[in-house]
Amino acid sequence: MEGIVIEACVENLEHALNSEAKGANRIELCSNLAVEGLTPSENLIRAAKEALDIPIRVMIRPRAGDFCYSQDELAQMRESIRLCKKIGVEGVVFGILNMDNTLNVEVIKSLAKESYPLKVVIHKAIDSTPDPVASLKQLLEIEEITTVLTSGGKDDAFEGADILKEMIQLAGDEIEILAQGHITRNNFDELHELIGAQAYHGKYIVTEI
Repeated sequence: MEGIVIEACVENLEHALNSEAKGANRIELCSNLAVEGLTPSENLIRAAKEALDIPIRVMIRPRAGDFCYSQDELAQMRESIRLCKKIGVEGVVFGILNMDNTLNVEVIKSLAKESYPLKVVIHKAIDSTPDPVASLKQLLEIEEITTVLTSGGKDDAFEGADILKEMIQLAGDEIEILAQGHITRNNFDELHELIGAQAYHGKYIVTEI
């Protein structure tokens, strides 16, 4: 659909190229999607940058599990962000929480500033917060953040549709709400009619399950 961003979440170059060929107009590049995506290797980032004509956003996540990171892990994330800036991808994707699952706003601010001028996506860590709408209000105060990836705090985008609509309205033109959560090429039209987002994300959003 014209004007709608279709972002495919991929973990290898073959899937990235296939997604581009099938109509994705942006890529989120990860490794190990079995654990919801980790930081990909430098070789994969460079290969994707060379091979693809569409924008690439790179997952910055040093390990599986929760989103509360040690100082060593945060240093690793900063190093990955610097590499992405050097390679020249469009953006980076990360999320950091406190032990109570609220957003770690200070660290997010710091990493967002470190990422500039790349696009900054806060990933679905926001769905683990007690109130995703309140969390979005906090993110709207951080000017470097361009996108929030969310299923409205629910397991999938259909279940979270009402919250997604509220987030889309709140974000306006300031932050792109990137809807995610079991979105496929088969249910995309139904979801779009339901929430009217400008951007959608999924592993199977353009390819077969």
